[in-house]
Amino acid sequence: MNNNPQHSPSTLGKSELILRTDGSLYHLGILPEDVGEKVIIVGDPERVPIVSSLFDKINRKIKTREFVTHTGELRGKQITVLSSGIGVDNIDIVLNELDAAVNIELTSRTIKPVLRALEIVRIGTSGALRDDIPLGSFIASSMAFGWDGVPWHYQSEMSEDEGALATAIETIKHIKETAATYAAYADSGLLHRIAHDMIKGITATTNSFYGGQGRALRIPLRNEEEQNQMIENFSFRGQHITNYEMETSGLYSLSKMLGHSALTVCAILANRPRKEFHNNPSVAVQSLVRLVLERF
Repeated sequence: MNNNPQHSPSTLGKSELILRTDGSLYHLGILPEDVGEKVIIVGDPERVPIVSSLFDKINRKIKTREFVTHTGELRGKQITVLSSGIGVDNIDIVLNELDAAVNIELTSRTIKPVLRALEIVRIGTSGALRDDIPLGSFIASSMAFGWDGVPWHYQSEMSEDEGALATAIETIKHIKETAATYAAYADSGLLHRIAHDMIKGITATTNSFYGGQGRALRIPLRNEEEQNQMIENFSFRGQHITNYEMETSGLYSLSKMLGHSALTVCAILANRPRKEFHNNPSVAVQSLVRLVLERF
């Protein structure tokens, strides 16, 4: 996706940039001073204090809806951890309001002349789509594709490489039939610094935990066997689809549009081909959190 487009209005309307009575952003409840140089995003609100407990100091705690934000200090740097909840729709809220906090003058609702770029790492959990990926391993999403549609609400264009991946993905019949796909790449600097020794691959971001990820409880799936087989066999420039999750494609595409750097790393708690689930998921997640904080 293209980088850093400029919004045309000189002043944003009150109905477009909605603020609370204390001047903070509508959903996250944050002010500019609540956002550190480095940002960690987790899905589960209960994971926020697990991460912030490893900070040297916590300066601010905010809780609103599913969004919990802790900002503090780690090795002399300002760092923020916040929960997004589930899905690219929530990532749309989180990325826009994070960016607004640092790049829009909230009192006047005007875009700042000098923009600030954030480093953002999402620490998630995921299910592996290949039987050779062990439980408890860490996967870094070097690229992701989504069929949620969120980026198409914005003026955006995929890069040549992203467009090639999106086109290749549409050879999977089920994906082509259900939505207009898009693709986005991780920030190469963050990928090298944080995930140089992790498993890397293509992440499939879906807008559904059950049907979209090939899970059927009481409602039969349309193309379960065909979908899973084609995903397992898919390859693009030597990389395979490694895992399902629900946020990364939106995180990558929106971050690039806004001029931020983003990376997703996930602890593998399930292996879908083997139908296995980790017997102690909290240990895997805590190990990943510590590793990311060491390298971030």
